[in-house]
Amino acid sequence: MSERIAAPSGAQLKRWGRLTSEKYRRQEGLFLAEGEKVVGELLRSGRAAEAILISEERAARREEILAGVPAGTPVFRLTDREWTALSQDPSPEGVMAVAAIPPDIEFISLLATETGPLLLLHQVNNPNNLGALLRTAHWFGFRTVFVSKGSCEATNPKVIRTSMGSYFHLTVIGDLDFDGILPAIRGRFKIVGSGVREGIAPHSLGPATTLLMGSESHGLPEELLAQTDELWRIPGAGGAESLSLPQAAAILMYECVRRADC
Repeated sequence: MSERIAAPSGAQLKRWGRLTSEKYRRQEGLFLAEGEKVVGELLRSGRAAEAILISEERAARREEILAGVPAGTPVFRLTDREWTALSQDPSPEGVMAVAAIPPDIEFISLLATETGPLLLLHQVNNPNNLGALLRTAHWFGFRTVFVSKGSCEATNPKVIRTSMGSYFHLTVIGDLDFDGILPAIRGRFKIVGSGVREGIAPHSLGPATTLLMGSESHGLPEELLAQTDELWRIPGAGGAESLSLPQAAAILMYECVRRADC
């Protein structure tokens, strides 16, 4: 493997450094994915990577990950100073991928072949919440996640890191107008909204279900709630005002996929 490891050029470092900006991620079709678990999931998913980066200080400890790098993918060793300029991890593990953003998928084409369940996230603009939701969706077998306009962008470094690489096992389509897409979804799936003070207890509905979640701060707007088939509320026995968005979503996703006889 050592013969495959090269030093990056100044132009490469400059280009990768610009990927901390959403504008340049979209322009280049690339994003940075940092951490052993995250890069490992990228490699296991078969998603494309332009390069794998390792820090000079920790290069000797990366043999297991490097062994899984496809033969045509270049590997670069970065100095500590170069690494610090790119890393956004407070406790860097010394491995990062320059990953390719998947090609755009047309919403209607995807919906025609999707069997569910689906997860719809409306204006979730906290990257740690979005990353946690993607990780939970992956755990419970949701393969497709639709993210509305006004939400955090899914290749934000914090989203990728918090998802622990689950992003690479999902189809995530962002910047969607939910008012426009819900009627098409409703024709094939039962749409379930989430409420804090109103709604029935969650229950099993089968795979042809769409779970619609709003932001932790504002929940779902009335115009979207009006397009749901059911509104679910998680009953609680304590005095807390509410659950966090990732906590509530985990409970509701479990109920979506739970068999009715469980």
